[in-house]
Amino acid sequence: MSLELTHAQLLDIAKEFGTPVYVYHAEKISEQYAKLQQAFSGIDARIFYACKALTNISILKHIHLLGASLDCVSINEVKLGLMAGFPKEHILFTPNCVDFNEMLEAKELGVNINIDNISILEQFGNKFGNTYPVCIRLNPHIMAGGNFKISTGHVDSKFGISIHQMRHIERIVKSTGLEVHGLHMHTGSEIKDINVFLMGLEVMFDLADHFPGLRYVDLGSGFKVPYQPGEKETDVSLLGEKLTEAFAKHEKETGKKIQVWFEPGKYLVSQAGYFIVKTNVVKQTPATVFAGVNSGFNHLIRPMMYDAYHHIENISNADGVQRIYTIVGNICETDTFAWDRTLPEVREGDFLVFRNAGAYGFEMASNFNSRLKPAEVMVKEGKAMLIRKREEFEDLLRGQE
Repeated sequence: MSLELTHAQLLDIAKEFGTPVYVYHAEKISEQYAKLQQAFSGIDARIFYACKALTNISILKHIHLLGASLDCVSINEVKLGLMAGFPKEHILFTPNCVDFNEMLEAKELGVNINIDNISILEQFGNKFGNTYPVCIRLNPHIMAGGNFKISTGHVDSKFGISIHQMRHIERIVKSTGLEVHGLHMHTGSEIKDINVFLMGLEVMFDLADHFPGLRYVDLGSGFKVPYQPGEKETDVSLLGEKLTEAFAKHEKETGKKIQVWFEPGKYLVSQAGYFIVKTNVVKQTPATVFAGVNSGFNHLIRPMMYDAYHHIENISNADGVQRIYTIVGNICETDTFAWDRTLPEVREGDFLVFRNAGAYGFEMASNFNSRLKPAEVMVKEGKAMLIRKREEFEDLLRGQE
C-alpha cells in the first residue's frame, strides 16, 4: 500500500506550525525513487532528480542520500545541489535562454552541461573545443504532455535544437572538435503514453551514429502521477521492459553499450507533498457557496496557471455531511482552487489539505499582495521537522532601501 500521512498527523502539524504550510513525506519520496530503480533495473540507467520541482535544501539532501543524481536548470540550482552534497559529476545543467556567462560558470564548477541552442553550442565549441564534453538537447517535434504550457518537444517549443538542424550541429562539432557524450530530449510533463519515450529513443538511436563518442541518451521525464482519485500514472514498469528490449537490440546491432538517463521531478516529490490551509470564511451567494481560505495562488498557482486538479480534503471534519463548495483564496485577484467540489461540511476554522502539492507548489510561490510565503515541514521517520521558517514582515523589506 502506498505511503500516506494521516489526517491526525496533518492536523498536528497544522496546529504546531500554523497555516498555510507545506508538508513533505520523506518516505514517500524514497518509495517513488525505489519504484524507478526497480522499473529500470534491466538497463544501465541513472536517475537525475529535476530539482526545479522542489529545491528545499533538506529535500535535496534526502534525495542525495537515496543515491540519485541531480538535474538543474539554473546556476543557483547547481550551487544548491553542490551544497546538498551532490558530486559535480552527478549534476546535469540544462538551462534555457541563459547568458553565456552562466555556461562558463557551470563549466568552472565542473558539472555536466546540456546545450539546447545553436548559438551557445557554437560559442562553447569555439572556446573549449574537445576539452569539455557536452550533451545536446534536441527538439524531436513530438507533441506530448498534459497541458500545452508543459509540452516542450513540439515544433513551436523554445526548448532544444530542432532535429532538422542536425547538419548545423554536425558542422559545429566538426569545426570546433566539440566532444558530444550525450543526446537529450524532454517532450513534456504528465505523459501517460509510454510510446512517447520509445519514439524519442528511436529518434536518438537514429542520430547516434553522428556522434562516435556518445555515452548516454537522456529521455528527460514527464512521468504522469495521479492527481484525481482513480487516475492512472505512467506505467514505468512496462516502460522499463520496453526500454530493456530496445537497448539490448541496439547493442546487438551496433556493438555499443549506451547508458540512459532520466530526470523525474514531479514523479518523486508531488505525491509526497501536502498543503494545509485554514478556512477563513464560508460565504453563501445566490449561486455558490465559497470556502475562502488563508492562502491563494501566491502560494499554489497550479490550479489557476495550468487548470490543475488537486484533491482537497477537510481534515478537521472528515465525517461531516457532504456539501458542494467552491474553494477560493484571499488574494485580490480571481484565485479559485476548485469549482463545485464535494467536501464534508466546511466550517470557518476548518483545516483543508491539498494533495499532490510537493511539486511546483512552494517552488512557484510569490509575495503577491505583499503576503508572506508559508513554512515548509518535512516528516521523516514519523517526526515533523521545520525545514523553512514562515516568512515575517521584515522579509518583505529585505533588499529594499
